[in-house]
Amino acid sequence: MNRRMITLSIMLATIIQALDGTIANVALPHMQGSLSASQDQITWVLTSFIVAAAIATPLTGWLCDRFGQKNVFLVSVAGFTLASVLCGLSATLGEIVAARLLQGVFGAALVPLSQAVLLDINPREKHGSAMAVWGMGVMIGPILGPTLGGWLTDSYDWRWVFFINVPVGALAFYGIWKYIRPTAAPRKMRFDAFGFATLSLAIGALQMLLDRGEQNDWFASSETWIEAIVLALSFAWFAAHTALTPAGQSFFNYRLLKNANYVSGLLFIFIVGLVLFATRALTPSLLQGLMGYPAQLAGMVTAPSGLGTMVAMMLVGRLVGRYDVRLLLAIGFAITAFSLWQMSGYTLVLSTGDIIWPGVIQGLGLGLVFVPLSAATFATLSPEMRAEGTAIYSLVRNIGSSVGIALVQALLVRNTQTVHSALAERVAVSDTAPDALALLNAEVTRQASMIAYVDDFWLMTLLTLAVIPLLLLIRPAAKTAAPAPVDHAAMD
Repeated sequence: MNRRMITLSIMLATIIQALDGTIANVALPHMQGSLSASQDQITWVLTSFIVAAAIATPLTGWLCDRFGQKNVFLVSVAGFTLASVLCGLSATLGEIVAARLLQGVFGAALVPLSQAVLLDINPREKHGSAMAVWGMGVMIGPILGPTLGGWLTDSYDWRWVFFINVPVGALAFYGIWKYIRPTAAPRKMRFDAFGFATLSLAIGALQMLLDRGEQNDWFASSETWIEAIVLALSFAWFAAHTALTPAGQSFFNYRLLKNANYVSGLLFIFIVGLVLFATRALTPSLLQGLMGYPAQLAGMVTAPSGLGTMVAMMLVGRLVGRYDVRLLLAIGFAITAFSLWQMSGYTLVLSTGDIIWPGVIQGLGLGLVFVPLSAATFATLSPEMRAEGTAIYSLVRNIGSSVGIALVQALLVRNTQTVHSALAERVAVSDTAPDALALLNAEVTRQASMIAYVDDFWLMTLLTLAVIPLLLLIRPAAKTAAPAPVDHAAMD
């Protein structure tokens, strides 16, 4: 089998999907003017993609069972690439939101399918190296997205943020079509319409609540209450329906929850998603909002963390299988906590080195976590359950990132207000000139915001440290003869 070409092809598909979660962020102001949209409306360019991908991700397992893994992969890549073209050609807000919805729907399966195929085509002793390659695409995409998006927008036009996907998508499609051998669709799973509908409503309501909660002042808004009620009722219906439906007939295969390593992996990937993306959301806003960094420079000083991630993944891929994964995970979480502790010492006077090195160290830590965690999560999962298992794994990671971003942003706003009030009470005002008062208030706000950012970094530090004792929940896979890899590939 041509394992290298399969790996290259599916990783190209993974990278464009992972990039598109963040690459459009820095282009939003340019889109806003071009599409005549308000500040509130333009955020739907991001929200529509996230919500659509979250809802469509759990479908991956059923689609593969029904139509075959290769066919689903090809349709997903083709649909995602076409939707990218439509995004770039959009002339109105409605058009680009619709195109982003299509991007999310077609792109949802790319990350879990790439993980499943890499696990299938590699023997168990090489799963660590395979997950290192997969992890690079998944984690470096969001890190490089803002930098690449800023460069494309400044050098060309915001539409190239989407057009860049076309040549990459075409190469990925050709590689998957040529090198992956189709396998027969088992067609063992019945489509559970009620289960899918209730789970989709719950996921959609959760994403909307998290994405728009801060903007709506959380539960001071009737919209947030409606989303919370829909979330609670939909998930309750889904859970009850799944519990009462015979195995193999429900949308969610609850046999996955009987695998202790898999359930533990879901817990840890939720935390990884929370810490990784929450920190990524905090640092650029800190640099641009308080320190006056332009968007492109902010992207350049945060991008080196991706180098740390790449180095760690290249090293740890060779260590998985030789050392206890719990030891590797503990080291990774400890390094991540150390980097966050360094960030908790940030002040309003920072050099670029003060920003770059904690980011690089955090990249090292998260790289050491991501690979052994993926390998341990799926070590004891049967091959026929991998497509569905990887889909839920990706979904939980994305939900963790949404929760993390919403959490740190909410605490940032609240703590800024609290600290501002406390500082203002201690400021002696001798000059009542309006200009002087305005300058003083602006400085108090800057100091309060910096303290609020530090509080968020402390929270991430403590949360990361608190996870380490839970590593005892993971049980190393028994050292039995590894099953042969699934033959997905055509010969040269």
